[in-house]
Amino acid sequence: MTRTASAFWLNDSGKGEVRQVTLAEPGPGEVEVRTLFSGVSRGTETLVFRGGVPENQYAVMRAPFQEGDFPWPVKYGYLNVGVVETGDLSGRTVFCLYPHQTRYVVPETSVTLVPDAVPAERAVLAGTVETAVNAVWDARPLIGDRIAVVGGGMVGSSIAAVLATFPGARVELVDADPAREEIARKLGVGFALPGNALDGCDLVFHASATEPGLTTALNLLAPEGRVIELSWYGDRKISVPLGEFFHSRRLTIRSSQVGTVGRPDRSYAERMAVALDLLADDRFDALITGHSAFEELPDVMPRLADGEIPALCHRIDYGQAHVSE
Repeated sequence: MTRTASAFWLNDSGKGEVRQVTLAEPGPGEVEVRTLFSGVSRGTETLVFRGGVPENQYAVMRAPFQEGDFPWPVKYGYLNVGVVETGDLSGRTVFCLYPHQTRYVVPETSVTLVPDAVPAERAVLAGTVETAVNAVWDARPLIGDRIAVVGGGMVGSSIAAVLATFPGARVELVDADPAREEIARKLGVGFALPGNALDGCDLVFHASATEPGLTTALNLLAPEGRVIELSWYGDRKISVPLGEFFHSRRLTIRSSQVGTVGRPDRSYAERMAVALDLLADDRFDALITGHSAFEELPDVMPRLADGEIPALCHRIDYGQAHVSE
């Protein structure tokens, strides 16, 4: 008998729907997961939603369990928390880089146990906090560094949260939206609008995905300072101010991308475990700025994409995700 689950698919620019998809029986080494929560990573997922992935980046941008191909139709997402219902892990809460779907079957090696100290509702942030951990590994900050994070979206705020307790560091979140000051306060870091930010920085993380944001990041650096660039610009072209003081101050721009582990002595699994351990800190709750039921996703995603819902991470709640036969 064919079993099915419900999944969210993007069908066209600005359009999505909940579809019934076939649910396989778990085989050897596989687990079946009932989803509790998933998260919408607003920056990346809304870029995919509007069809902004460049054709030459289709392979790079594929999510681990994506179905379909860019631009559409495609099942896309990577922040999923659920309960295992088969095998030795039955009853355990896990995180998986899986799209928005009520139930799914994956290799057991593809799920990571959520620590008892981390609520399932907060664990949806694990994929983004993993990106933040990787960025910090790429940057290798030093005790006492003067650090700015330009762009207070989901990635930038996660980096600020990770660095908030770094020994002796001055950490400031910089964003053009004054409403992000409240997020910074909850995370325990400073806040400034771009024109008021503290300069003389040893290190700036840029995550605004805007040309003015990158200019601000470079302007804030002290001599020999570094920008760690995390922004994904999709199919947009931007200008980088490499004149003026870029050469005289010997500045550096370095990319950071989660597809490669930022430390050669750590694995992908170890990086994810670090991210989940960090999420025991309830300061991260500030990054979940709203929630909706799974069935509402076709209406919610366009509102997230056009900014009507001003979200960092928007949590999707599944209730009782039943399987159909």
